[in-house]
Formats: sequence, C-alpha cells, structure tokens
Amino acid sequence: MCDLNQGRLRQQISFLRRQFLQEGDLPFTDVLSEKTIAPALDAIEASWKDRIYTPLVTLWVFLSQVISADHSCRAAVARLIAHRLSRGLAACSPRTGAYCQARERLPETFFSAVTCLVGRALESRVDPKWLWKGRRVYMFDGTIVSMPDTAENQRAYPQPYNQKPGLGFPIARIGAITSLACGAIVNLGFSRYAGKGQGEVTLLRQLASVFSAGDVLLADCLMCNWRNFFELNQRGVHFVTRLNKALRKADFRKGVSLGKDDHLVRWPKPHIRGVGRAAQRAMPRSVTVREVRVFIRQPGFRTKVIVIVTTLLDPVQYTKEDLAALYRQRWHNELDLRSIKTTLQMDVLRCKTPELVRKEVWTHILVSNLIRTVMAQSATRHGIAPRSISFKGSLQTLEAFGPLLDFQGDRSADFRRHLYHQLLDAIACHRVADRPDRFEPRKRKRNPRKADMMTKPRWALKRLMRRGVTKI
Repeated sequence: MCDLNQGRLRQQISFLRRQFLQEGDLPFTDVLSEKTIAPALDAIEASWKDRIYTPLVTLWVFLSQVISADHSCRAAVARLIAHRLSRGLAACSPRTGAYCQARERLPETFFSAVTCLVGRALESRVDPKWLWKGRRVYMFDGTIVSMPDTAENQRAYPQPYNQKPGLGFPIARIGAITSLACGAIVNLGFSRYAGKGQGEVTLLRQLASVFSAGDVLLADCLMCNWRNFFELNQRGVHFVTRLNKALRKADFRKGVSLGKDDHLVRWPKPHIRGVGRAAQRAMPRSVTVREVRVFIRQPGFRTKVIVIVTTLLDPVQYTKEDLAALYRQRWHNELDLRSIKTTLQMDVLRCKTPELVRKEVWTHILVSNLIRTVMAQSATRHGIAPRSISFKGSLQTLEAFGPLLDFQGDRSADFRRHLYHQLLDAIACHRVADRPDRFEPRKRKRNPRKADMMTKPRWALKRLMRRGVTKI
C-alpha cells in the first residue's frame, strides 16, 4: 500500500471522483469509489515517497492526458500546475521527467485493476430495462493498435512479417469484452499481431472467466467453432454468432425443424488442436445448436443472407426475429472500438516501452468506462437508453465542464448538484440519430495528401541525402 495518510488519500479520491460526477445523489456514484480504488492500490507493494506525483495524482494526470485533444506530457503537467495553483499549493516543475518516472513506477496491475473494477461496477448496476430479455449481453471483438518504432516495442510486438526492417511499426492485438447495455469494457487482453496462439479466439478463451451463468456472448463469425460452443456451454453462457462458412455449411433439410429457416442440429466433435488426448476424450461427441437463416433485402447492404448460430434453443422465448435483431446490434462493438481508437486517439500510441504501452491502453479504456458512466447517469435522469447518447458529444461536454468541476471544490453541495445536473442535461441533448438502414459508398471524396512511401529505413535515406542524392 502506498505511503499516504488517510486524509490526503480521501482528498485525492474525492477530487478524482468529482471529475467524473461520482458524488452527491446522482445514480452510479459508487462506480468509482474508495472501495473500488482500494484493491488497486493494494497492487502497489512499495511505499510511495513522492509528495507530488502520488499514485492517484499520477492516475489523474494520465487520465487528463488521454481525455484531452493534446496527448503530450507537457500539456498534462501544465494542467497539474494549474490545478495546484488553484488550490493554493506551490507549483511543481513544468518538466515532464518526474511525471514520466511516476508512470513507470506504477505497476500495470494498478491500471488494469482500476479499469476492470470500474467497468464491472458500472455494468452490474445498469437499469434492467437496458438488458436484452432480462439477460446481460456481452460482445467480444479484437482490434490492433500501433506504437512507436523502438527496439523494446519491436521485441514485444513485432511489425508484420512482410514489412522490411525500419519501414514498419510494432503492432499489438487487443481483445475487449464489452457490455451491450452500457458500453463498458469489463476486461481486456493483449497479444502479438501474428503467431501461434496470438489470435482473437485465444484472447476470448483467456478472458472467458468474466462471464457468469445465464449471460449471452455476441460475437462475429471468427468465433464460431465447436470448442467455443462447448466451453461456453460448460459455463452456462449462451452464445450468439454467425456461421463461419469456411468451417461448416448449413443444411436446413436436416435436424429438428422449429419453423421456416429455423432448426436444431447436432454438430459432431472435430479434431481439436492444442488439447490433450485425455481432455478431448472427456468432451462430448456433439453439441446441439440452433441455426437460423435470415434474408437481408435492404438495398445497399453487402451481405444478403446470414445464418445465425446460437445455444438459445427456445423458439418461443427467442424468436427468429429476436435473434436477427440481437445480432444486428453486434455492430455496436465496432462503433465502441472506433470511439476509443478515433475519438480518444488510441489508434497510434505514444509510449516507447511495452509495459507503458499497455498502461496507456488501460488508461484509455478507463477513460472510456468513466465517460460511459456519465452517459448512464444522463440516460437515467432523462429516461432514455445510454446507446442513444453520443460518446463524442459526452466527451466534448465533459471536457468543457472540466475547469468548472476542478475549481468549484470549495463551493456548496447545492451548487455542485446544480452544476452536475446542468452537465447531464447538456449530455442528453447530444443524441445519436436512429438510422438503422443507412448505407454509404466506401469511397473517398477528398484526395489524400500526395507523399511517397518510405522504401528504405530512415537512416539510409538520410545518408543518401547527405551525399546529395535527390531521387531517393
């Protein structure tokens, strides 16, 4: 546990909570609490001697760095100086060295623990009206992030094999489990971009412990394999995915018919690689799944026919139309990841070591979960669904109200409550347009900037330029 007295600790937790509307009589005010942060602080075994960059101050500066449009460390330290002066404290050094060293001292488990605890706390407290037929639905998908081209990053997350040395950037694959109800990410996994055991299927199996019996997992066709159906069924978790046509073909003339283009079928056990012979023998010879064929007649959509595969076998409680509508909501997973990568600028990371890269990713996810908490508060206040509120609009509004939230610490509770309600009202105004059948051509109107791609490492090109070579 860090070497902080209880008074300073509670003061810093209170300030951190105030920045994300975690006090007063608002809903979801126990998502980021002293009870939530305490287990994460236990991950810090050594005493913390820094009087300025304590763990919570370092976390707050890192969060402000991520939430701001300017991701530089210099701007983050400048915000800390302004905050200290507003509290009547002495200004710290504007140099970024102490802040960067404090980030390095904080263990990765501290960031991951806070992020997962906040995400799970938010998801566990969602309004039952936001659930799908009373069930918690989680989505899984993977994406990639790029990082600076340093030797440490290249060793941990090598660039693609078909790129020449010095011309590519290290790439990491991340897999996220997201709540369909509120958009909170409850767990995250990292792996290399390529290699045996580095794919999204492996990441899903590593993260499957977050599911509870009765939950529903919604995933794309890459996850549609026999082993996933069996292992999720062992946990009591229902699975909804799309048939992977490269592995299996649907034949609706076989099995037990449940209606037109709807039947139950047994999938025989294939040979499963990576599993011992004894474990494979212990598995059943087949699993029973439900296949539903859906025709898409919307002009402009690429896919015309999809086959949904699920372990929700009751055709009365879960109709064919219900499953089609649920699978369509899987697109929220793509939008959620896009919001984090584009709106929060996580697509290209800045840190130069693998551990700091992972800390940077965890901090982005924590910011996303905290913004989702504010969106849930606004949705509860106005009686709407969190999915109908704009993530980017919420971020912009919260960033605009940031100085007021920072400098009104000495004001009365009534004034803070009034400010919070004004903020939630402003966020609720930024609604996402309901355009379910929208389609657009995958074309670009604005011409990209004309610049030749590097065909040689930078050091080699600079050597040619020193020799006076103009055509490089």
